[in-house]
Amino acid sequence: MPLPVIPGRVKIGDAAAFAGTTPRAIRHYHAIGLLAEPERGSDDRRRYVYDDMIRLLWIRKMADAGISLDDIRAGLEGATGIEQSLARLEESLASKAAAIEAQRAAVHRLREVGSPLGLLSPLVSGRLEDLPPGSLRPADLDTLLVTERIFGSLGAAVQANRFIVLATHPELRAEEDRLTEAETALDDTMSPDDPRIEDLAAQRSAHEAALGATIDRSGLDEALDGLLDQEDERAGEGEGEGEGEVRMSPMEAIGKMPYDFSPARVRYEERVIELLHSADQDGDTPRTC
Repeated sequence: MPLPVIPGRVKIGDAAAFAGTTPRAIRHYHAIGLLAEPERGSDDRRRYVYDDMIRLLWIRKMADAGISLDDIRAGLEGATGIEQSLARLEESLASKAAAIEAQRAAVHRLREVGSPLGLLSPLVSGRLEDLPPGSLRPADLDTLLVTERIFGSLGAAVQANRFIVLATHPELRAEEDRLTEAETALDDTMSPDDPRIEDLAAQRSAHEAALGATIDRSGLDEALDGLLDQEDERAGEGEGEGEGEVRMSPMEAIGKMPYDFSPARVRYEERVIELLHSADQDGDTPRTC
C-alpha cells in the first residue's frame, strides 16, 4: 500500500487537528511564548514543521495532565519549577479525590437513610433513625439542619434530644404545637407591649423545663455522651465535618439567617431567653437544646 503524500510543512488547522487542539489555542501558545512562531508561506499563513509538532504534542500532553502553561514553559526550558508544579498538582488531585469520595459517601447516605434525614451528619441522623416513621415533622428536620450549620453536628446532636422526646411523648408534642400556633399569631398587628407576650413567654419557658426534665429522665444525655466521645476521637484523627463549607462563627451564622419576625415576636423571643436564663441561673431548667 503506497504512503500518502507527506508534507514538509502543514497549516495551523492541520497542526491543531493532529495535536488534538484548536487553532485558537495554538495562537495563544504563540502569544505567550510557549510555542515559537513558525515561518509563513507565500500566502502569509503559518507553516509548521516536524519540530513544531513535537513541541505542540508535549504541550498538549502536559496540559491534559493539569500542568499550568507557565509551568509547561518552565519544564520545556529545562527549569526545575516543573517539579514544584507537579507536587502542587498531585496535592490538588488528592484533594479533589477526597472531595469526590465525600460526595459519593453523601449520595450513599441519602440513598440508604433517605432524604431529608440523610442530609444531616451521621452523628445526628443516627440518633433519629429508630423513631417511628412520620414522628419527626419536616419543621423538626429543618431546625436541625439550621442548627447543624450554626453549631456543627455536636450542637445538632444535643438538640436532637428535644425532637426525640417530642416524637415519643404525645402530650409534649401537643403542647409544642399549641405554643407554635400561638407564636405564629405574634404578628405585626400586636404591640410589643401586649401583656399576652409575657404570658406566652412564661408558658414556653415552662414547656422547655418540662422537655428538659423528660430528657433527663430518659437518659438521652448519657447516650449522647458516648457518641460525643466517639466524635472527639474522629476529630482527633482528622475526620473533620463540613469539608468545603465556608467556616463561620455561630454569631456570624446567626446574623446571616433571615427570620421575618414582627416586633412583638422579637420581644417574645427576648423574654423567653431571659426567663430561661433566669431559671438556668437558679438551677431549675434542664438542658433541652
